[in-house]
Amino acid sequence: VQLQASGGGLVQPGGSLRLSCAASGRIFSVNDMGWYRQAPGKQRELVATITSGGSTNYADSVKGRFSISRDNAKNTVYLQMNSLKPEDTAVYYCNADLTIYSTSGRFSRSAYWGQGTQVTVSS
Repeated sequence: VQLQASGGGLVQPGGSLRLSCAASGRIFSVNDMGWYRQAPGKQRELVATITSGGSTNYADSVKGRFSISRDNAKNTVYLQMNSLKPEDTAVYYCNADLTIYSTSGRFSRSAYWGQGTQVTVSS
């Protein structure tokens, strides 16, 4: 099972980026999904989460600028980031609460992390 994130890069202040994260492997169900970020010298912090039913939650610092969505058929979560600011610069990590199955038919539920994608907002 893995989460593959993509879409980071360098953007000027006020610009936009869209991050994607796809879950793959022996997945039975995908529960909550989300994005977190970690800036140099700081703790990892929540950016946004979305439930399997589509309910969303955002950090105050990104409300009105970022939008999280998901495609359940593709086990993929997206983060549309608009009006980017230099303080949004960080490594962004996707997270997913997955129920997976083994080849022996056993099920287990756990949180998985993607590898991180760098977002740099600078002029």
